[in-house]
Amino acid sequence: MHDTSTGNTAKPSRRTVLAATAGVTAALTATGHSYAADTADDGRLRSLISRMTLEEKVGQLFVMRVYGHSATAPDQADIDANLKEIGVRTAAELVARYRVGGIIYFAWAHNTREPHQIADLSNGIQKASLDLPRGLPVLISTDQEHGIVARVGKPATLFPGAMAIGAGRSRSDARTLGRIAGRELRAMGIRQDYSPVADVNVNPANPVIGVRSFGADPKAVAALVAAEVAGYERSGVAATAKHFPGHGDTAVDSHTGFPVITHSRELWEKLDAVPFRAAIAAGIDSIMTAHLMVPALDDSGDPATLSRPILTGILREQLGYDGVVVTDSLGMEGVRTKYGDDRVPVLALKAGVDQLLNPPNLDLAWKAVLTAVRDGELTEARLDASILRILRLKARLGLFRAPYVGQDGVDRTVGVRAHLKEADRIADRTTTLLVNEGGLLPLSRRRHARILVVGADPASPSGTTGPPTGVLAAALTALGFTATALSTGTSPSAATIARAVAAARDADAVVVGTYNVTAGSSQKTLVRELLATGRPVVAVAVRNPYDVAQLPEVKAYLASYSWTDVELRAAARVIAGRVVPRGKLPVPVPRADDPARVLFPLGHGLTYPARRRT
Repeated sequence: MHDTSTGNTAKPSRRTVLAATAGVTAALTATGHSYAADTADDGRLRSLISRMTLEEKVGQLFVMRVYGHSATAPDQADIDANLKEIGVRTAAELVARYRVGGIIYFAWAHNTREPHQIADLSNGIQKASLDLPRGLPVLISTDQEHGIVARVGKPATLFPGAMAIGAGRSRSDARTLGRIAGRELRAMGIRQDYSPVADVNVNPANPVIGVRSFGADPKAVAALVAAEVAGYERSGVAATAKHFPGHGDTAVDSHTGFPVITHSRELWEKLDAVPFRAAIAAGIDSIMTAHLMVPALDDSGDPATLSRPILTGILREQLGYDGVVVTDSLGMEGVRTKYGDDRVPVLALKAGVDQLLNPPNLDLAWKAVLTAVRDGELTEARLDASILRILRLKARLGLFRAPYVGQDGVDRTVGVRAHLKEADRIADRTTTLLVNEGGLLPLSRRRHARILVVGADPASPSGTTGPPTGVLAAALTALGFTATALSTGTSPSAATIARAVAAARDADAVVVGTYNVTAGSSQKTLVRELLATGRPVVAVAVRNPYDVAQLPEVKAYLASYSWTDVELRAAARVIAGRVVPRGKLPVPVPRADDPARVLFPLGHGLTYPARRRT
């Protein structure tokens, strides 16, 4: 759940916003820079760069986190966190001290309580920057992938995640997602989204990508990536394809370790490169790097983020990409294993990066880049090339012309009924029916009136209003059943299993949510003991569809690809027979006893006759 308070931040009126915007345009015009159109010509941007100090140039390269719901008056706990981690009290102080070119929003940093507050925060950040001498608009970004990664929650519209979209196989739906999601982000002052994920997930053990990927077929992934990019372009928000050169075939999480991709150059060209080529062809505004090593592309042992052969040799020169390149977070372990935090930003710039995202120690990183230029390791011309790309993007997004947003735009755009209906409509095409022995689904309101919903309640992403068991039970109740929820967790104890079994005996059917089931998981024991009661059991894999391989005894198994509200409601409609299942597996499911063999192939998905049972 999200706190919907806005603190002490006053909401600007439309007149105030328009007046402030006019003032910014006038100030830029007074210095010889008129931005009547969204796209400024390079000559004027270069002239603007020439007026910047070296310190201002270095600041433009950084995109930083900051705690607080307000740019000038955050809560005391957020002030304390900012002082500890950044050495400033507020977002306004961050902008003034380091002249950062971008700020990234996180829910855990209390930046995204609710849409009106987000708009106020965005306006406050822009004002703090534009009030400075030679002030420039700030490019505000976030990770709004949808599905299990969403930094802005309800009442904003939340869509199914990438693998669910992959199961729906509709480029139109991907394009609609980008268009609506982008419009809502833009209304809140967020102009850069770190989405879509362009990784081809071919490793079922992948701990960090998984359902964040559209699937395992590079051509299908490429088509959906390009479609989503087109949607974002239409909305006026910069999309970001990630994680170059490809993070789909690893069993190591780059947040906590240093993955190595062993693909040959030929395999990389046929698999990993395909969606990135499609994104570039679609006009992608930014591409995010991966903190992993691909020896076939660069055998130096450096992560791709710090690899000139990969970022300049392949991405810039071979693929012809001249947009903004942004690192993944520089606080992740994958980029910190070989070099210190002072060297990482310098080496990233030498490799070809433009934006340095979220360094663990901004002061150290900022000073390291400054020193590298003063000592001649980096040239000022090299910085200017990246700043030009960044300013081109800001101009193309209209930030020089209209850096502020209005609350009326939030009201007209964010979480409106038409957008919510589109999200539900798209979700209805994604739920995948993997098993349906004996035609157990759809359940009947006459024969299965009382339903017990049990299972895992993992930490809720922003797209949820409560524990998945509760959301699913409420959705089934709204469809005419009497459903009760009992959370059993991801590792149910013997006592918890016993409670679930006892409750199942009083139900007509059981729906159990499974979450990343492994060979030794006690979730398997839970499901088997529920089956032993003789009650019909329907399982829903609420994250990875691979769960079904561990539970072959289940007679009806669905994949929702996430436990967000929009996907759980769609699963409930399939269970109740209100919606015919249409999703097709976008990844193959290997056998549990022999992972080299396929249990369910890519494209598998059952349905049942288009009729409603009672």
